Amino acid sequence: MSPEPDGRGVRRRRPVRIALAVAAAIAVAVAVSAFHQPVRELDPSARKAASEVAGTERIGIRTFEAPAGLRVDADLEYGVAPDGTLLALDVCRPAVTPIGAQPAVVSVHGGSWARGDKANDDWRNVCLWLASEGFVAASVNYRLVPDALHPAQVDDVAAAIGWLREPEQLERFGVDPARIGVFGGSAGGHLAALVGTLGEGPLDAGSRVAAVVELSGPVGLGLPELDADGASDWLRGIVGDFLGCAPGTPDDACPQAIEASPTAWVDPTDPPFLVAHAESEIIPLAQSERLAATLAASAVDAELVVVPGGHHSIGILDAPLRERVAAFLHEHLG
Repeated sequence: MSPEPDGRGVRRRRPVRIALAVAAAIAVAVAVSAFHQPVRELDPSARKAASEVAGTERIGIRTFEAPAGLRVDADLEYGVAPDGTLLALDVCRPAVTPIGAQPAVVSVHGGSWARGDKANDDWRNVCLWLASEGFVAASVNYRLVPDALHPAQVDDVAAAIGWLREPEQLERFGVDPARIGVFGGSAGGHLAALVGTLGEGPLDAGSRVAAVVELSGPVGLGLPELDADGASDWLRGIVGDFLGCAPGTPDDACPQAIEASPTAWVDPTDPPFLVAHAESEIIPLAQSERLAATLAASAVDAELVVVPGGHHSIGILDAPLRERVAAFLHEHLG
């Protein structure tokens, strides 16, 4: 396959790393055991596990009240990372198992790539909400900064999708492997968008997904994008920590800034996207506008939802937006 331009005159090739990471995830536990590498659990402190939605205000996903009877299978191991980190997820399911294979949504928490947890109150509520809509929801933990830098986080999410497609999990949870989507907010929105654009071709194998929902994601990590969007010192700092580059480093000296930007990997085979963002929140709205425009320019079905106010990530996931997101997922996943 010939290289592709990245829109700035640079020639690039689409990565095979994600597909390789998914295949490797199946065997990595054996490899770790063979080399006697110690296995360690990803167990963030209460502070590091906190939601990216600050404070106690009852906004967004916090306005959802889960119906009785939803089932939660917690702390299921989906792999062991090459550095020995034990990777786990929670599966939330409808109270009654429908007949036939069901659509699934992988849920990816936020927290500046450096904190957050699949089971904090807000993200457990996301998992339960998706289950209440009839989806098999898999809420994923991934390695965090500073112990792990890009691409560890997207590799972990990709491995979780691959795990969900294993025959054993398909049978256990009744999932249709052709109808798996991904949902993320904040840094998790970035990872959802990145896993949605990496790779190309059919959407029903490996780590490919059939639909992407991302809320408030920092998705353009290159220095020109951050400069154009008037990114805050805070945003530049967390991006630098995630990439392992000092803030302000030019892209040619920090190529992972482009590698980690979903807009760099968009092609016409990518799945439908719903991108939601608050008009005046901590992540510049231009980040989501650029992603939606790039997707549309490649003939990818992309819907941009801009909500008023300054709330962030799942802090904007109130009843009207939940209804819109659920309709999008049902349309594209069934």
